[in-house]
Formats: sequence, structure tokens, C-alpha cells
Amino acid sequence: EHVALLARLDITDEEKARYTEELNQILAHFDKLNELDTSGVPPTSHVIPMTNVFRKDEVKPSLPVESVLANAPDATETAFRVPRVVEEG
Repeated sequence: EHVALLARLDITDEEKARYTEELNQILAHFDKLNELDTSGVPPTSHVIPMTNVFRKDEVKPSLPVESVLANAPDATETAFRVPRVVEEG
């Protein structure tokens, strides 16, 4: 009931019973995980090692601006023109 209140959910008594059972099963699973000996396992944020792969920032040949803008529904001399989505103020 408390979790439903925090989430601003209006749930029935039947849903409360079902979700209570599901939440208890999830918590029981975490209890099992807490029993594991992880003393030799270094803490990580990913399951597999992650490394950033950087590449040189090189200028490469691309399409001419005029060709690209020719396909745009609306454009200025050097850019796409799009509808405003953020109001001023």
C-alpha cells in the first residue's frame, strides 16, 4: 500500500495482494544474492569490462551542402529550417 501511494497508483485490494506477493518474491531473491561470497570480486558498474574507444577526429569528404539541403522541406543557405519546439521566456 505504501509503495502504491509513493507511486501515486490507485490499486484494488486484489492488485495489492498480487503485488505484495511479487515484491516479496523479488526481495527473497535479493536475500539469496546477499548470501553469495563476493569478497574476491571487485565492484563494477558493468558485467563486462568497458573501455572507451576513441578515434581521431578527422575531416573526411562528404556530400556538398547544396545537395543535402536540396532534399530539405525548408532550409536556409547552410542549415535545415525546422519548426520551433521551445517557446521563448
